[in-house]
Formats: sequence, C-alpha cells, structure tokens
Amino acid sequence: MLVVTAPGTSLHDPPYELDKGQVVSPVWERAARYDAVLAAVEEAGLPTVAPRHHHGQGMTQVHDPDLVAWLRTGWQAWRDAGGPPVLIPDTFASRAGQSRRPTSPIGVAGWWLTDTATPIVAGSWDAAVAAVDAALTAVDLVAAGEARTAHALTRPPGHHAGRTNLGGFCLVNHAAIAATALREALGRVALLDIDHHHGNGTQEVFWSDGQVLYASLHADPAGSFPWFTGFADEVGSGAGHGTTLNLPLPAGTDDDAYLTMLDRALEAVARHDPAAVVLSLGTDTAASDPVGGLGLSPDAYPRIGAAIAELNLPVVSVQEGGYDLDRVGSDTVAVLTALG
Repeated sequence: MLVVTAPGTSLHDPPYELDKGQVVSPVWERAARYDAVLAAVEEAGLPTVAPRHHHGQGMTQVHDPDLVAWLRTGWQAWRDAGGPPVLIPDTFASRAGQSRRPTSPIGVAGWWLTDTATPIVAGSWDAAVAAVDAALTAVDLVAAGEARTAHALTRPPGHHAGRTNLGGFCLVNHAAIAATALREALGRVALLDIDHHHGNGTQEVFWSDGQVLYASLHADPAGSFPWFTGFADEVGSGAGHGTTLNLPLPAGTDDDAYLTMLDRALEAVARHDPAAVVLSLGTDTAASDPVGGLGLSPDAYPRIGAAIAELNLPVVSVQEGGYDLDRVGSDTVAVLTALG
C-alpha cells in the first residue's frame, strides 16, 4: 500500500458555501479534511510518496474541454467582470430547456456549475491539477507493478463531476480520470464507489462504456443528494448496458446490512473480470457524518477493506467524501490497512 500525497489540493479552501439557501462557514469540504487523513496515514505508518506532475493530463478525456478551460480561467474572468472573490452562481441553466451558453463571465458560471455548494476560489484550478496529479501517480504505480494498491489523497471529492458540469463539492472527477488511464494501460476496469452519495458524474462518464463497470452503494436518492440519479433501474445503455449497478440504501443502514450489499457489488465486479479496480473511497457513510445519513460504525471500515481485498486485484483508490474531521482519517486508514 502506497499513499500519494497532494498538498496542493489545500489551495481550494472556500470560506463559505450556500446549502439549502443558507450560508455555511466553515464549509463542510475544507482543507482540514486533507490534513486529518494525512495525519492518520502518518500515525498508522503507511508509506507516502509525492505526486508526479501530469500537467492536467486526462482531464479532457473525461470532461468537455470547454469545461476544463472554464475551470482554468473562469474565476479570473468572473472577478474581472465584477464578481466577488467566492464564485457562486445565482442562475443555473435548465438542462431540460432550450438553454444557450452565456457569453457573460458572470452568467456562464451557472452553465457549468450545478449547485451553490461548490464555490470556486482563486486556488481551485491549481488544486484540481494537484488532485489529478495524485490520482494519475497512483495509476502509474499500480500499472507499472510498483504497488499492488495505491491511494490518492484527492480533494475535493470528484464523483459528482460529469462531462459538462461540476457540483456536489467536486471540481474534476479523479476516479473517472484514473479509471480511463487504467483502462488504457491494463484493459477492463471496475469502478467501485462506496461514498455516501451516488456518483452521478462517474455514472454519466461511463454510461455507454462496456469496458468500465460502475458499481455504487449509496443513500437512496429519493431522500438524498444528488436527488436525480442513482436509482436501481439505471443500468447503462448501448455498449454499457448492464455495466452500471446502483444499490441504493435506506437511511440509517448499519454495518451488517451495508456489508451484505457490498457483497452484491463485489460479485458484480468479479463477473466483470477486470484487470484492476478503482475505488471511490468516501467515509461519509459514518453514522456521525454531518453530511451523510447512513449508520456505519468504525468497525465497518476494516471489514469493507477486507472484503474488497478478497477480489485479489490491483486497486487504485481515490479520496471522496467524509466530513467528520474526528473520523475521516481513522475510517480511511482502516479501509486502506485492510486492503493491504
């Protein structure tokens, strides 16, 4: 097990966000999350490596190049047009309507962003590049056989970022970028998402891709973000029909019920016969998580890691959610230690 650090991700640290129309400060997804996980990694004695520079490589394979360009330059354009230091749109495109992309630097923010909980600040682009560097370094290590398992300390999380939009705290989809790179290097890939929330962005990216299985355990979207996707009847289309597996869970799901559902996901991964697994590792499934709603105890996380390890496959893991600063580090390390 190697852990790839990413100190540059701390450049994205918005002072506030809007949640249900109310100001949240400090934000749930903040740089202190990275510090908490890194401290737990170091205390556990897990070996760490610095990221290798990939210069944003892989972003445009997953995301619309125009979206990537906006993420790189949109904050400064917003500021030049009179926007405040924290970029949060107040008007959003209706994807169901006849919307046109605005030319205004103020208006176009609502074309790419989907919610008010994903502020963009001066350091967001550099943080996104740093996170992708970490994810692709983990891929390099596993693809070259230098590590059987590698975990990238990516932040903010990424699995809500789709081809043409960002949201849910996410800037770029590190898991999807990692899976795309692994598929090119090794062949078929399974992407297992154990974050509390459905990875709507990841599902969109691989919806028609038969080479990448997307299997997700998450809170039932009938009562939880992202609200519009993650239902059990969403199974992919075209060449990807049958390679999307959604396993929604009721609020308060406990350890045993969760592990039973995880077994279903792992059976699907085994049937897919991948060369490697990408793990979207979110620990906001914890009962104490302020953003989650499931009921997992600390005892669940080593069991989760051990169950995934039984696949006996190379694993690239990327950090997703987990917002209880007292638990995100220890729960993450529990999974990683069991993965081995």
